[in-house]
Parts: sequence; C-alpha cells; structure tokens
Amino acid sequence: MSFFEFHQSAPLTVAFALAAGMLGQTVAHHLRLPGIVALLVLGVAFGPDGANLVQPALLGDGLASLVGFAVAVILFEGGMSLDLRRLKRSGRAIRRLVTVGALVSMVLGMILVAVVLGWGWQRSLLFGTLVIVTGPTVVTPLLRRLKVKKPVSTVLEAEGVLIDAVGAITAAVALEVVLSPSDQGVLLAGPVIVGRLFFGVAVGMLGGALIALLLRFRGLVPEGLETVMTLSLAVLVFEASNAVVHESGIAAVTVAGLVVGNSRTHVARELREFKEQLTALFIGMLFVLLVADVRLADIFALG
Repeated sequence: MSFFEFHQSAPLTVAFALAAGMLGQTVAHHLRLPGIVALLVLGVAFGPDGANLVQPALLGDGLASLVGFAVAVILFEGGMSLDLRRLKRSGRAIRRLVTVGALVSMVLGMILVAVVLGWGWQRSLLFGTLVIVTGPTVVTPLLRRLKVKKPVSTVLEAEGVLIDAVGAITAAVALEVVLSPSDQGVLLAGPVIVGRLFFGVAVGMLGGALIALLLRFRGLVPEGLETVMTLSLAVLVFEASNAVVHESGIAAVTVAGLVVGNSRTHVARELREFKEQLTALFIGMLFVLLVADVRLADIFALG
C-alpha cells in the first residue's frame, strides 16, 4: 500500500482526478491525439484497477452531485458556443441528426448487442439509448484538431451539444421503463421524453433570458463578478429544473447557454474565455472520475 493509498480521502481523490485530467489533455495535445483517449487511459491507470489514487467510491452520493455540477458548466459553455444564425442556416440537417439520427443509432445499437452478445431487450434498450450521445466533450476537441468546413463544423458542434439533452433524457426514461413492473411504461416513454425536453427548454429560455438581462446593464453586476454570477445562475437553472422534472436540467442549461451566448452583453468575450478554461478543467476531471468508477472486471463480465 502506497503513502497516498493509506491517506486517501474524497478531497484527495478529486485533486488527483483534476490533476490527471489536465495531464491527460496536455499529453494528448503534444502527441496530437484526441483528448478522450488519454483521459480514458489515465482514468484506468489512476483508478482502482491501476495505481488506486482515484477512488470514486469515497465520494459516495457526492459523486453524482459533482458530476451534475461539471455537466452543467460543460453544457452551458457548449450552448454559448452555438451561433443561432448559423444554426438556422443548417437547421434541417441538425434536426435530422438529433431526431432521426438518434433513433437510428439507438435501434442499430440495440440490434447489434442483441445479436452479437445475446443480450435481453432490457440491457439492449439501455445500451441503445446510451450510444445516442456524442457530446461536446468528444466532438468539440476533435473539431479543433481537424480542418472542417464551417457549415459541417456548425452541424457537428450543434449535434454534439443538443444530442446530450435528447440522449440523457431518453436513457433516463429507458432505465425507468426497464425497472417499471408495468408494461405501460413503454407506451408512455415517448410522451415522457418529449414532456421533459419541452419543460427543460422552457426553463432554459426563462433562465437564460434572466441571466442575459442581468449582464446587459453595465454596473448591475459588480465588475469582475459577471462570469462567476453567470456560472452560479447556470448551475441553479440546471438543478432547479431537475428538482421539478427529473433529468430535464440538461436541456435547460443547454438552452440557457444558447440564449446567453446569442445575447448582446458587454462581457461576452470574458464569459467565453472563462467558460472554456473551466470546461477544460471539468472535462478532464469528469472523464477520469467516471472511468475510474467502472471496473474492468465488470466490463469483461458483460461478454
């Protein structure tokens, strides 16, 4: 047992996850690799199956709260980065990717694991809903490295951000359907998904408008506190929406970011710079913690 393992604690686990996350992104940059590759490797290397320096189990229920906080910041920044005018020009392609594309991915994913691995419909359904998501944590770093035409970049970036809300809500509803003792859950799944999305969008539009209003008037928020105020309110939008309707917060915080990012504020540049740096920090920590929380033996046991 190493010195760090003997003195391991929840704060030390978070500290190691933060450091490993930034180390992974630095190494990936110099080796010209996608950041997620290095983060996956370091998550295993630092986790219980490796050096055992990152022990997510020590965080208990706090892990879910920490992940929620990080996701709120990441998706708010993702929403802010979307240009509404470009979205309108590529609206048809984006809508097809987020709706038809998501449905095709889910169905093909279900069929693949059912046929190849022989999984039952419950596990196949969960797998299908999980592979819907691409996410800004994967797409955005890749787009920064690849020279892609602007219209294509806009479509992929928008899909990466917006599909998170669709995929997360769909996966949550799928889990509820699988765990439900009644067959009615399958029939209600569609309306429930749409209802949660609409509620999240409504909360996000309202919350984003209020944040943008606060930032529009110079001096209303003390100078230097604008970015911190925005961050705190974005997290509040996320958690408040989740508190009212389960798993609607992802849609709410994404839309709030979209509203704020396309509003005229005197701190738009500072907001983007601050959010980009914070997002890089949280992406690294998030991947390391979540990868370390999954044991290799459990993965191999799936077949």
